[in-house]
Amino acid sequence: MDQVGGFEAVFLDPVGQAVQQRWADAALTVAFEDLPPVSAFPVIPGRRWGPGLWWSATTGRHVAAGSNAMRTQLMRLDRDREVTGLAGRPVRLLWHDRRGRTRSWVPQLFARRADGTALLADCPSHPDAGGERARGAAEAVAQACADIGWTYRRLPPLDDVLAANLKWLAGYRHPRNAGHPDLTGAVLEAFTRPRPLIEGTEAVGDPLQVLPCVFHALWHGQLTAGLDTPLHERVLVGPRDWSSPGKTGGAQ
Repeated sequence: MDQVGGFEAVFLDPVGQAVQQRWADAALTVAFEDLPPVSAFPVIPGRRWGPGLWWSATTGRHVAAGSNAMRTQLMRLDRDREVTGLAGRPVRLLWHDRRGRTRSWVPQLFARRADGTALLADCPSHPDAGGERARGAAEAVAQACADIGWTYRRLPPLDDVLAANLKWLAGYRHPRNAGHPDLTGAVLEAFTRPRPLIEGTEAVGDPLQVLPCVFHALWHGQLTAGLDTPLHERVLVGPRDWSSPGKTGGAQ
């Protein structure tokens, strides 16, 4: 590994001033999930998708996203029951290489877990994105995270079908789609045993009114369906802990 010096963290305080602190100390005391990006996401001419914001159902706040690949990973983590906080580029890590040169890297994504640990991640659009510099930084950042009991990963792109299904369900993630509590209760009751999506929906009422609630429940894991094949009206939907045929990690 091209790192021999101690790690430092750079982040912004509540008034937007840069703070540099020993990494191990910052990891214990700083709520990175509440911080803005330490530096702006770059705008790359010619790309169809640039920096934007993702509204998180987990936190009820917007998270900065720098690319379509990152937005897709944010979408997946926003459904993860173990994730309690999300942020885009909240910290820059500094270290010295074996020749004494200062190196730095800003991981794209921060996710706080329910147990207090965290994931730092980058979201490459393909395995070789970023070249040698990104691979070297990944090794150093992985070591920095391992030193404090956290995790670093370069998250591989999601399968196209899974990504499309999550994008569809994400459109119903906002609480307004849950409907009246009585409707939510009726929807969950309708799928206490696995049955086709449209069958359970029509058992509750008018699909135009009921489907948003069903999709909301699927997004939040109150209901379960396999997401490795395209969603359709006959897809089997079951209760929270049902292991559906073809269920993947994205279907939790």
